[in-house]
Amino acid sequence: MPVIGISYSARGYCINMVLETMKTYSSEDCLTEEAIVTKLRTCQYHHLFLHTSLKQDSCGTCKWGEFGEGGLLWGECSSRHFEWFDGNPLCDLLVKVKELYGLGDEINFRNATVSSGHRARPLTLGTSTQIGAIQTDGIPSLLKVLLPLSCNGLPVLYIRNLLLNPPSYEIAAKIQETCKLMSSLTCSIPEFTCVSSAKLVKLLEWREVNHMEFCRIKNVVDEILQMYRTLELNEILENLIAPTWATTGLEIDFETLVAGCEVASSKIGEIISLDGGNDQKVNSFSLIPHEFFEDMESKWKGRIKRIHIDDVFTAVQKAAEVLHIAVTEDFVPVVSRVKATLAPLGGPRGEICYAREHEAVWFRGKRFTPNLWSGSPGEEQIKQLRHALDSKGKKVGEEWFTTPKVEAALTRYHEANAKATERVLEILRELATELHYSINILVFSSTLLVITKALFAHASEGRRRRWVFPTLADSNGFEDVKSSDKTHGMKIVGLSPYWIHIAEGVVRNDVDMESLFLLTGPNGGGKSSLLRSICAAALLGICGLMVPAESAVIPYFDSITLHMKSYDSPADKKSSFQVEMSELRSIIGGTTKRSLVLVDEICRGTETAKGTCIAGSIIETLERIGCLGVVSTHLHGIFTLPLNIKSTARKAMGTTSIDGQIMPTWKLTDGVCKESLAFETAIREGIPEPIIRRAEYLYQSVYAEENFPNEEKFSTCNNFNNLNTTRFHSKRFLSGANQMEVLRQEVERAVTEICQDYILERKNKRIALELPEIKCLLVGTREQPPPSVVGSSCVYVILRPDKKLYVGETDDLEGRVRRHRLKEGMHEASFLYFLVPGKSMACEFESLLINQLSSQGFQLSNTSDGKHRNFGTSNMYA
Repeated sequence: MPVIGISYSARGYCINMVLETMKTYSSEDCLTEEAIVTKLRTCQYHHLFLHTSLKQDSCGTCKWGEFGEGGLLWGECSSRHFEWFDGNPLCDLLVKVKELYGLGDEINFRNATVSSGHRARPLTLGTSTQIGAIQTDGIPSLLKVLLPLSCNGLPVLYIRNLLLNPPSYEIAAKIQETCKLMSSLTCSIPEFTCVSSAKLVKLLEWREVNHMEFCRIKNVVDEILQMYRTLELNEILENLIAPTWATTGLEIDFETLVAGCEVASSKIGEIISLDGGNDQKVNSFSLIPHEFFEDMESKWKGRIKRIHIDDVFTAVQKAAEVLHIAVTEDFVPVVSRVKATLAPLGGPRGEICYAREHEAVWFRGKRFTPNLWSGSPGEEQIKQLRHALDSKGKKVGEEWFTTPKVEAALTRYHEANAKATERVLEILRELATELHYSINILVFSSTLLVITKALFAHASEGRRRRWVFPTLADSNGFEDVKSSDKTHGMKIVGLSPYWIHIAEGVVRNDVDMESLFLLTGPNGGGKSSLLRSICAAALLGICGLMVPAESAVIPYFDSITLHMKSYDSPADKKSSFQVEMSELRSIIGGTTKRSLVLVDEICRGTETAKGTCIAGSIIETLERIGCLGVVSTHLHGIFTLPLNIKSTARKAMGTTSIDGQIMPTWKLTDGVCKESLAFETAIREGIPEPIIRRAEYLYQSVYAEENFPNEEKFSTCNNFNNLNTTRFHSKRFLSGANQMEVLRQEVERAVTEICQDYILERKNKRIALELPEIKCLLVGTREQPPPSVVGSSCVYVILRPDKKLYVGETDDLEGRVRRHRLKEGMHEASFLYFLVPGKSMACEFESLLINQLSSQGFQLSNTSDGKHRNFGTSNMYA
């Protein structure tokens, strides 16, 4: 977690983040107050420092932020623990960090700041909460619909950070190009191991990387190399260099990354045992409980390749043999003597047991008294027995016995084990030291895989939801573009609310925006939902992601702001109208002609006449700036004001008349809608009928003489009642690998021949099939299907580790692969699959293969699944 310092200057707010773990710092300035608060709410930090420049407001007051600018930040920080500091906002913050962590003056921090260039400003708090980029009760979450439910952890955090801090146009274009390539892949993809960069750095720095973490690091670099060596993935890898640089601040070129990953993979592969230590079996002797050796030796065996620890390995093995001999000579005669005794119920018993708490193997005799057994067989061994002692020299109990020879053997065995453990730890520390020199490569690689996994997940989910990639217009052309030029505008065809799946039935809207929209419409008519949908589509577009529409042209905005309803803030002594005015002041101050401004029901918190005039003046101001946007209102008096506006377009949410009742259509149209449907809304929400009747009477008595223009009548739309509701490694036996490869080739050949013969047979019978040929594709061990299979029907064959086959069909191959691998012994299974047009044909080929593969001598684990089907039961292949 970083240490954060916040300061203020004439350019706006500045936030400095210092990561002691990474020994880096980054700075971001020219931020709005809302953007600073958003970052505070979404970032877990270790310590917060506030610079004294925040106290120097325009009023010269000593009470920082009580009134005017700074109030939102003051309210946010007043409930948190923080410290004031002065001097240089960056240099003195670094001094504070060194004091906080006890670092010497010689420690240097690397500047990881990424140049913002023409990068869009971070989202404000209001915008990010109103579209669910920050989880907010009652608001449909944008983050949840961008990724599958199975995707969590670091990839989700990356997407959230991308939305809150939109990338530059160049990075967004790379992200979009990458997602397009991902959505059209046909090859299998790696699992994409996600490792926290901060955790990686700390473990390597402290030399505390264990065997499992080294395996994960090797997985990371090996997956980078797999992408490099796979033709379809190579271009994706190269495209992701720039987004990874933007995230980490590390400038590493493509060739350096690949070369560094090869070196790191080689170093780990030379030292770490990746096959579970098949040549390092735990010692096992019949007389000594297996759990003893398992507990003692599993701490270090299977971590390091035996070639590096052969001497200590041999020493442990010999010590175990000596222990076995001692137990055999000293304990076995005693046990045999006790067992040979014919005693009534309650007689003595004895056995060799493992005392786990004391890490020892001792003789345990119940109701056994050595002095009473003199003169009997085993007398010599019985005389040697003594009570077992713990590490502090205290007697363990009356039942536990040992001998000097056994104790000496145990001591020798424990010393050998301790030396082996220390040797393994020493080698792991040396390897961590070597890899620390490649820390930038490892951090870059781990971050790149997190981004890759996030974008693959988004491409799959976007494809499932039938979203599209927008055309992203470069903002550089905005400077010389007139407001009437269409390249300045935003055009979205078939826009749908992001929180509703297309399959659920949805009213789509076309948004052709070349200037400001002044939007009117009834309550429940979809104004707020339209603003949220436009905001989400624009934000996703400038981030390089897919949008919920049929097609879209989105300019690269320098800021996107969504202002919805405001609440009062008693802690700041502000009414809801004061809060609204404060937010609108911030919006107007940060808006340029390259901005998108969306304001819902402007000036609703004060009396109508003056609120209407303030709203009209704000609309004039936004038009003079030349930004794009939508301002929705119920203040119909705004249309009678003498406003100096020329390009602002009047838009309305449509209504239609059904059986004499006016109903919303939720469609965006031209014109003005002065019907609020207020009475209908009140009735629907349960307001008592007498109150409604009285309200209607009052309305008629006061407003009957007002001459409102007739609203246009619109046609009935599809059912959209829910618009304003939220819904929401393979084993390393070479011979085994060869056997599986041979099996794969045989299965692939058999599947292809069976299916092609079946297609030919159907053609000869003049039965048409929409399947020209069968092309089998492989999903290997630790791989997953490409996003291009999402939503497609397919038939698959599992190549199980026990050499048996399983045939199935599915419309969700990625989910089916994941569920199969969760079963015991199936985590290394590989899959062959081919796509077919439709589930019916998939079922047909599934049954065909179940019957015909079995008849060709292949072992199937699900032969019964084919018996109830009517397909594939002929004997033409017998």
